[in-house]
Amino acid sequence: MSSPEIPILYRDRHLVAVHKPAGMLVHRNPQIRDAGPPLLQRLRDQLRAVVFPVHRLDRPTSGVLVFALDVNTARGLGAAFAAGQVHKSYLAVVRGHTDAAGDIDYPLGAKRGLLGVPGSDRSGSAQSARTRYRSLAQVELPYAVGRYGTARYGLLAVEPVTGRMHQIRRHMKHINHHLIGDTTHGDGVHNRFFRERFGCGRLLLAATGLALRHPVTGVAVALHAAPNGAFRRVLVQLGWEAALAEYLRELACAPIAEGSHPSA
Repeated sequence: MSSPEIPILYRDRHLVAVHKPAGMLVHRNPQIRDAGPPLLQRLRDQLRAVVFPVHRLDRPTSGVLVFALDVNTARGLGAAFAAGQVHKSYLAVVRGHTDAAGDIDYPLGAKRGLLGVPGSDRSGSAQSARTRYRSLAQVELPYAVGRYGTARYGLLAVEPVTGRMHQIRRHMKHINHHLIGDTTHGDGVHNRFFRERFGCGRLLLAATGLALRHPVTGVAVALHAAPNGAFRRVLVQLGWEAALAEYLRELACAPIAEGSHPSA
């Protein structure tokens, strides 16, 4: 049986954008043997063309991912990402009720750990890292998950200003609002509750929007991918369908700043 095609969000002669499925590697990793063909290989086979990666999403994260179709476009896109000229939007489900909005400015080690955690960053170096978020919806469920009699969760719109490894996941851990389904930086008790109650074992983080200037034409390109599958079902089960619809409307209408990161 052949694998389903990767959903194409946008394509022209210079670049292609896809909706990456959760659980799929972007590049081959020899240390992970059960991952199946990586997205890069599958997309090359599907398009019958060479594609060049210019940014990445973690394996458990779904959503918008852009590839270049030639070397010059790859250089242009890579430079735009490096200069912070690409606006990235994410949707996340977290434990607890956050503030209405927040700006997390907290350096992250080059490895997995957070700055200041012994043994978390063997190189001893750290990079500046900044993440903005706003609350879209909250819920309190009548279940004793953990030490309290009820369980609180929140739906967040998240904008990473910088692009560090596992940045959103690590920053949410730093403010004690772990991402649901995060098996590396999350809370296992709440992850298990979502598996058992909602049948959802994936990371509830999705790259929902990417706004940039086309590296060849200079035209504004806005790419969107609404969460689907298990992620969408959880949002419906938690009563957040209206909040999701409003968020997607706002995302579609958001302007693209000329020559700069819109949230910088």
